[in-house]
Amino acid sequence: MDTKWLEDFVSLAETRSFSRSAQLRHVTQPAFSRRIQALESWAGIDLVDRSSYPTRLTPAGETFHAQALEILGNLQATRNLMRSHQASGQDMVEFAVPHTLAFTFFPHWLVELRKRLPGFKSRLIALNVHDAVLRLTEGHCDLLIAYHHPTQPLQLSPDRYEMLSLGTETLAPYAKAGADGAPLFSLPGRAGAPVPFLSYASGAYMARLVEQIIKHAHTPPVLDPVYETDMAEGLKAMALEGHGLAFLPASSVRKEIRARRLVAAGTSDYELTMEVRIYRERPEVARHVKPGAQELWAFLQSRS
Repeated sequence: MDTKWLEDFVSLAETRSFSRSAQLRHVTQPAFSRRIQALESWAGIDLVDRSSYPTRLTPAGETFHAQALEILGNLQATRNLMRSHQASGQDMVEFAVPHTLAFTFFPHWLVELRKRLPGFKSRLIALNVHDAVLRLTEGHCDLLIAYHHPTQPLQLSPDRYEMLSLGTETLAPYAKAGADGAPLFSLPGRAGAPVPFLSYASGAYMARLVEQIIKHAHTPPVLDPVYETDMAEGLKAMALEGHGLAFLPASSVRKEIRARRLVAAGTSDYELTMEVRIYRERPEVARHVKPGAQELWAFLQSRS
């Protein structure tokens, strides 16, 4: 049994829609359906009547729904009780941050922040974008820092979550510099001589942004995917070894650009500007608000 299955089931009971619940739970619909099926397998009985629309619960599902609400309520109460025993950690603000921002943006941002908020204490939890969002929605962190682009918004309800902008970031193509200082590979490439492409894994947030760049480029690039991973740092390492071209956040290659180890490998036509945002639960609906997190938010608001 996974408690996420119970939360999925409660969401489905409320929305009566697999697609809507999958969206609210930040998973794909097939993945959401598999989790409901896993719960039914564990229970040993059908909980959902899939022959009707909107989706209805079976009689057993209705009974299980009441029990699931009680179980989740008791778990939350127990969790809150355990947190009350952690008074010593109440001044430690927990951030959920996607890997790329954790390696690049966050350390520099924190240095500047501590100049204005001496004694500020933080704990960083580095995750992929999907899991970082879940960390916030499930109440397992105080703040979420993530990229935002209008074509790929995070599914966070403005009724429950609020955000502030921390700045912008540029996603652009880079490649190792040759002996003459020019990139070993550059866009757009041509038929018969495609550019070796170091790509983000399918489904990764950055992969979707790169797709937007390619889709809207005036001259479509000719690419030959030779390697993929879901982490920008992994792509940077491969680019530094001369394996191909990678789209990377500008902040992640600042040192390499200064040292001329990496160089821009395309015109501004192959760039995209993202916003860096910080999110939190609105205080009026928040499950808990640490004084340090509240102080930080007030400080950031005063500067926006």
